Amino acid sequence: MTDSGTALRERLDRDELLVCPGVHDPLTAGVADAVGFDAIYMTGYGTSLSKTGYPDAGFITMPEMIDNAATIQERIDVPLIADADNGYGNATNVIRTVREYINAGVGAIHIEDQTFPKRCGHTKGRQVIPREEAVGKIEAAADVRDDRAEDFVLIARTDARGTGDGSLDEAIGRANDFLEAGADVAFVEGPTDESELERIGREVSGPLVYNFVGDLGSSPYVDLSSLDEWGFDLVIFPIASTLSTIPNVHADLSAFADDPVGAMQAIDDEFNAQPVGSLHEFAGFPEVVDWERQYLPDEEQDKYAGSLGDDPESE
Repeated sequence: MTDSGTALRERLDRDELLVCPGVHDPLTAGVADAVGFDAIYMTGYGTSLSKTGYPDAGFITMPEMIDNAATIQERIDVPLIADADNGYGNATNVIRTVREYINAGVGAIHIEDQTFPKRCGHTKGRQVIPREEAVGKIEAAADVRDDRAEDFVLIARTDARGTGDGSLDEAIGRANDFLEAGADVAFVEGPTDESELERIGREVSGPLVYNFVGDLGSSPYVDLSSLDEWGFDLVIFPIASTLSTIPNVHADLSAFADDPVGAMQAIDDEFNAQPVGSLHEFAGFPEVVDWERQYLPDEEQDKYAGSLGDDPESE
């Protein structure tokens, strides 16, 4: 059993909505962890964009996603919920996918029923595989969970609502079939208004996740208290860190283009005013120094005497 899975299940069992910000790499995950959340979500869109430079349209591979998830989970102290796209193939591929995510130590993944290549769940052109095939993939994932890590949380997502001929009836039917096949949590992607959310909460027979994508998607802005009232257990804000990063970096570098020295000073001042400490402290240099003292020969400490540079311990 994964410690992250156990911790996540405990949080999901609480009588309150679990709120998870989305992050795209260990750096943004470290910031989210410093702020303080009970769980954190790894975005597939942000991972693809930050690691490959391509959008969430099936360009990123399973090893790249799992590597990102593993390094994020290593960086944070709370459970990570990771996007596993469509499992990167059929049911037999899903077996390896789930095993690898379990080995990465994350608390949960979600697998969707899109065709390959897949695309962002809030863009046009999505297609889903036949329901029977999708159920088989969830059954395979659940069997791996039961065999390898019983507390690992399996979230099953359906994109049926957003296809060309998709209906909410089909999406709800798939969600219930996925739960019966062994999923722990159901994820109906792309409800279009509050009435659809209420119906999902009423007709899906199990824990539920809501994907809060804001203006980039088709799902509505809703109060968290309403989601809780309708029966949702988990809400993810998948592209929070990605949307925050792009405009802030653009603004800073635009200023840098006009006045490099002044912009650098402003960036320094802004960073020094925030609560996570210096860059070295945030990155973990004090811990590295502790490791050196604990495990390296005493003479290795001589390198600090008279040397120049920031002292991570004094920050």
